[in-house]
Amino acid sequence: MLFLPEEVNFCFMNYLAQIGSYFLMLREVFKKPTKWRIMKTLILKEIDELVYSSLGIIIFISFFIGAVVTIQTALNLNNPLIPKNLIAFATRQSVILEFAPTFVSIIMAGKVGSYITSSIGTMRVTEQIDALEVMGVNALNYLVFPKIIAMLFYPFAIAIAMYVGIFGGWLAGVFGGFLTNADFVTGLTLDFIPFHIAYAFIKTLLFAIVIATVPAFHGFYMKGGALEVGKASTTAFVWTSVVIIILNYILTQLLLG
Repeated sequence: MLFLPEEVNFCFMNYLAQIGSYFLMLREVFKKPTKWRIMKTLILKEIDELVYSSLGIIIFISFFIGAVVTIQTALNLNNPLIPKNLIAFATRQSVILEFAPTFVSIIMAGKVGSYITSSIGTMRVTEQIDALEVMGVNALNYLVFPKIIAMLFYPFAIAIAMYVGIFGGWLAGVFGGFLTNADFVTGLTLDFIPFHIAYAFIKTLLFAIVIATVPAFHGFYMKGGALEVGKASTTAFVWTSVVIIILNYILTQLLLG
């Protein structure tokens, strides 16, 4: 630390302070819980806003990702000595291991994360959070906890993304004339490792918590007016994406390395 330039040292200490504040926020989220009668309604509302309303864009993206992966693989595996079923094998591995859990999560960091930051940030600007605290309500538990619980249903959306992605790959591969239906089915079952599904869902669960909490942190602790709400949403998306990418590397190394 002593050997770093003053500006770098300041930025590094600022990032450490933000990380510390983030974990302090997580601790406060679980303190002084809101009554279950109220919390249940909030959780159901967040499930609808964060997960159910995102299924359309998830299905759309996953379908075309699977189709593009299949076409790209087929165009690159043009050697007649290479079995055609490897096209389906590559599609399955790509969709299950990376594209469905990671790529879709980064898209969700933009859609869901921006919504979380802007909604909480607007409440901060309009002093609604201050009003909750004056009434003795734990604002962090009231606002953030339902979002965390709602995002625990996010792996179900990723399961749909996996299915739709592989279906899109099948449609593009078979009807595009790159391989037969029998070759695609053979490739799907080739050297299948069930733990890869568990690995994808473990990643997805941690990504879901990140998507729920990092944007909430930037929205809850933002300062300023309406203009800063937009800036906070952009910052939240950047940091959520960075954390997802770093977590992806760490989990891949730990679980598959």
